[in-house]
Amino acid sequence: MNVDNVRHNNIVKLHDGIDSDHHFYDECMFAEFLRLERKRSERSGRPFLLMLIDVRKSFLNGNGKAVFEKVISQLNLYTRETDIRGWQAHQSVIGIIFTEVGEHDRDFILDRIMQRVRNGLFYVIESKEFQAIKISMKWFPNGDDSEPDHFYEANPLFYPDLLEKAVHKVFARYAKRMLDIVGGIAGLIIFSPLFLIIPVVIKLTSPGPVLFRQERLGRFGKKFVFLKFRTMAVDNDDNLHRNYVRNLIDPENGSCAGSQKPGDEGSFKIRNDPRVTMVGKFLRNTSLDELPQFINVLKGEMSLVGPRPPIPYECDAYKLWHMKRVIEVKPGISGLWQVEARSSTSFDEMVRLDLKYIREWSLWLDIKIMLKTPWVVISGKGAY
Repeated sequence: MNVDNVRHNNIVKLHDGIDSDHHFYDECMFAEFLRLERKRSERSGRPFLLMLIDVRKSFLNGNGKAVFEKVISQLNLYTRETDIRGWQAHQSVIGIIFTEVGEHDRDFILDRIMQRVRNGLFYVIESKEFQAIKISMKWFPNGDDSEPDHFYEANPLFYPDLLEKAVHKVFARYAKRMLDIVGGIAGLIIFSPLFLIIPVVIKLTSPGPVLFRQERLGRFGKKFVFLKFRTMAVDNDDNLHRNYVRNLIDPENGSCAGSQKPGDEGSFKIRNDPRVTMVGKFLRNTSLDELPQFINVLKGEMSLVGPRPPIPYECDAYKLWHMKRVIEVKPGISGLWQVEARSSTSFDEMVRLDLKYIREWSLWLDIKIMLKTPWVVISGKGAY
């Protein structure tokens, strides 16, 4: 698709009778440009900025058309031809996509353009109307340190295509959720004897809690508490794993040393991890440590099938395209990577398998993966 041709061939007459001569697009076209800009940014690594101007109250008060024209006249003074303007939400929120924004441009846009737009609107719009307008800025990728608890969360505004896809696949996703609930309950019932035996064995062989709780990232990067049977000694240092994962994701980093450097068969897990207990090693080799995740599935935080949920510090080393495995679907107990490669592959190949699963997802694919999972667990291949 030639973006310039699409933009110039799709200048629209807005539904309320406003004739736009400013390359102002309707909601569908603006969503498409937002999707294209996001994909361009994922590939190039260059950020872009989305400005949102909420004029909902003006339209509810009956003077939306006049306010709209004044807002657009001011935006024309402080935006470039390459910036994309349109309805982010029709007759509610105006969106402007500032393209090709370098790191050195961030302060200029945030401090200069936003202030100029505010000042310009203040002089051309009555005080009451001005107070009804809300202006906000959204960076892609997320670069806002003001809310550290939500730092890893992806803003759904940048993913209109995913939201649209979810609408079109409502029945399939409802069926997937029902499969998760039935499978989660069945898993808890089938393995209920182990839920009694394993905690006793862990308690008798190692001091500390039975369950290991860890913060992980779910769909759209939302944090949740991930459950496993504890396989390590308590109060261990996670720097070993941090360095290992950093080196695995970026092999050029070279921060790991000796046996803890990824390499053999592209192992995704640390072999002979000194933090793992004897019982923990058995639980890992048999994947029995994963059983409590049926609880995560029933709570809706995970699915039976999907990409494995990352630890937040793993995502610090991610490239933008890696994040797609986190954003687009719920994480799962098992997945395409686990049944086709498990720990014997490189990180990039693991991500590509996750993205393949996302592209080709169907209920039948989930069922096939679930049918393959027991054999993978029994064989123990790639489990450390």
